[in-house]
Formats: sequence, C-alpha cells, structure tokens
Amino acid sequence: MSRVWWVNQKQTFQQEHAGGYLWSPKRKSDNTRNPYYDSMRMVAPGDLILSYVDGQIVAYSSAVTYAYEFPKPDEFGKAGSNWSSIGWRVDVEYRDLGKPFAPKSRLDAIIPLLPAKYSPLGTDGNGRQNMYLTLLPEALGELLLDLIGVAPRLDVMDVDAINAMASSIALQRIDEWEAEIAQQIANDPRVKSTDREELVLARRGQGKFRKELMSHEKACRVTKVENPTHLVASHCKPWRDATHEERLDGESGLLLVPTVDHLFDQGFLSFENDGEMILSPVADRLDLRRMGIPTEERIRVGSFSAGQRAYLDYHRDYVFKAARHLS
Repeated sequence: MSRVWWVNQKQTFQQEHAGGYLWSPKRKSDNTRNPYYDSMRMVAPGDLILSYVDGQIVAYSSAVTYAYEFPKPDEFGKAGSNWSSIGWRVDVEYRDLGKPFAPKSRLDAIIPLLPAKYSPLGTDGNGRQNMYLTLLPEALGELLLDLIGVAPRLDVMDVDAINAMASSIALQRIDEWEAEIAQQIANDPRVKSTDREELVLARRGQGKFRKELMSHEKACRVTKVENPTHLVASHCKPWRDATHEERLDGESGLLLVPTVDHLFDQGFLSFENDGEMILSPVADRLDLRRMGIPTEERIRVGSFSAGQRAYLDYHRDYVFKAARHLS
C-alpha cells in the first residue's frame, strides 16, 4: 500500500488545491529545523496525502513529484507572512471528497492508532497547532482511507508513470525559475556587463565557473572519467541559491559525468565531507545500478578542500533527499 500522509492546510488549502501542489518553508522563522517541513523531502511519487482543514478531511491527493526548491507562491498573499521566500514544493493531484470526514466522529477507533510523536491530532480530536505534514502509521493510514471511502490499490495513480514524469516536471519549473533569475542578472545595471555574462554562463556550468572548477577537479569523482567532453560542471550549492561570488567560485562545484550529475543535482546522491558517497533512501537501487552507481559497497571519492566541504554541507542540507524519518 502507498504511504499515507496528513497535511494541515487551514491557511493555504484553497491556493494549494487550485495550483495542484503542497508548499512549505524550509525552516522556521528563527532558521531552526521543523520536522514537519523536513518531511516534505520524504514524500515520493504515488504517496497519498489527506488534506485536513478546519476539523475535517476535505480532500486527498496523489504525489506527482518529489519535493523540490521553489519560491513561496504569490497567491498566498498575506498567509504565512513570516515564512521564508524559498521553500519546498511537491506537485500533487487533488481529489475532493464527496462528503468531508471529521476525525472527531470516530475518535474511538482513531486514538489507539495515533503515534506517540508527531501525531496529527491530540487525544481530544483537535488538530495539532504548528503541524504541517506528517507521515501516518500504516494502520492509521489504512483506517482513515477506509473511513473516507478510498481504496488505495484501485485509486492510486500508476507509480511507474508518475516516476517517469516526476523529474521532468520539477526540472521544468526550476528551469523557468532560474531563467527569471538569469534575466534579472542580465538586466541589472549594478553588475558589470562582463560579470553579467559570466554569471549567466555559470548557470549551465560554462565560462569562468567551469574554468575555475577545472583548476580544482580533473575527473569525475565517481567514474574517474577525465575527458572534459564527457564532464559536467555541477553545482554543489544550486546556482539559484548562490550569491554572485559563489556562482563563480570553482570550489562550489564538482566535475561529474551526466548521469552522476543528474543524480547529484536532483538530490539522489551526495558526498560526506570525508569523501564517502551517500545514496538517498528514496533512490531506486535498481535504477542506480543501471546508471552505473554501485549500491552494495562503500565508495570513497577522495578528499575535499575546506571550501568544497562547506558547499557540500549545503548540498546535504538542502538538496540531498535524506528522507529523515519522523519517529
């Protein structure tokens, strides 16, 4: 059975429902972690999400993508005025319930199945404040799906089909967002014209950024391919998140073959500061092996400089799909 999530959408249900997505900040307003925001990075295509609004489950949705970085939606308006401008987005397909379901009406069955930690409801049946997204225990998920009249094995979209679409959808949205940033740089009179060109070229791993990177890196860290023709200048800290200085810093990237670059860019693969390659729990092991990535052995790719380690810290924190479990 697909995993079942619970999302509190009191402030933004109408906007998220109309747009076909979930969106959360990355962190709290004081920049500390929030497990309910981190859980966005655990959602996988095909998962089911129950939408809880004003005491009722009013809809459910199927995840179409993994979480990816995206600006706070303009349509939120004043909602979440203290939220960060960049957060996590998951594209979903909503289905409204013919009759909303109030969990309070079946507390006798629900309460024994509530988790001790990260529960969506209190024992009084009221929704937990400051909770956005949480993974439900399997038994509770099955019960709620039964109570709202959803048969997951018959209703869930084809997971293979979703996986085929997931990366392309996220990449297209991110590409459009980065194109807007590139246009802003190209039109910014405060930046010298030569610098503007280099900053825009760096987006695609070209120009000064690639040249500086190649002064630090000589081959793909994973495959050891050395021919520059087959190597991509990959960003540890995404170009869209970086300062102008970081966008041209050679230590902010790695040389990788295209398949490894894709996995690194999408957060399915990263590196510890000691050089150990780490694989995301949500990455399909068979697909990884088909792409030439060893999955049954520990791989070390060599040492990193202090500058590279700082950028890799960012990659593990904000790009790598670590799938931290809420337990």
